[in-house]
Amino acid sequence: MLTLYHHGSSVCAAKARFAINEKGIPWTGVYLDILKGDQFSPEYLRLNPKGVVPTLVHNDNIIIIESTVIAEYIDEVFPNPPLKPMTAEGRAKMRIWTKAVDEDVHPACGEVTFVSCHRHIVNRLPAAEREIFLNSTPPLSVTPQWHERKKQLVQLGFKTPGVAEKFRLYDRYLQKMEESLESGPWLAGQTFSLADVAMAPYLNRLAMLGMTEMWAKRPRVGAWFDRLRSRPTFATTFLDECPADLTEDLFTFGSESWRQAREIVLP
Repeated sequence: MLTLYHHGSSVCAAKARFAINEKGIPWTGVYLDILKGDQFSPEYLRLNPKGVVPTLVHNDNIIIIESTVIAEYIDEVFPNPPLKPMTAEGRAKMRIWTKAVDEDVHPACGEVTFVSCHRHIVNRLPAAEREIFLNSTPPLSVTPQWHERKKQLVQLGFKTPGVAEKFRLYDRYLQKMEESLESGPWLAGQTFSLADVAMAPYLNRLAMLGMTEMWAKRPRVGAWFDRLRSRPTFATTFLDECPADLTEDLFTFGSESWRQAREIVLP
């Protein structure tokens, strides 16, 4: 029995859902509204002290946190179909991508998402609730600085120091993808793997924000994303789990923000 604590727009939760759905495993979801602070409840913090999603509970007694670890755990416990390349070289290429996501792409995505969309949602909260939300992030969360950084992004938006570099970093990884895909249809070579599972939520995030122009001149990235969208698990993983009002907010606020973001990545 698998229970996944997750949220509709969380890229990390989507990664875990993608791995589970690709295996065809039934699972039970516990939905946490991370834009209202559900992840900071004492009960959830006992499961995941970082106060982030996802958290996987297997057979009621095995608790796994960190989406990359969850995806590898799922692949080991449920080996078919395999989500790792058959060769050591392929697995090394796969892990270069999963490592890059954890170290670079995910922190950048957090800032891109908050500055483009989520700050507007947080600012809808009554002042007292907004302060509680912003002060509830544990000291060690998405990044060691996330507690204060999130406040800056919500309050300053695109004027937040350093936020432009996060867009540029995101853009550089799109170029890395374009170059990597020259040698095969998937990021680690000829077969779909955890590398693609890892990067998929971050391309889908840009799509939901109305920012697909970031890869308009990268045809291999566009073809890769089209292959992802044609997989039977794509809609159930990425689209069906995101509430309609949040999907609308992501696209509306993201599209409005693209005017500023475009000047950063496509000057």
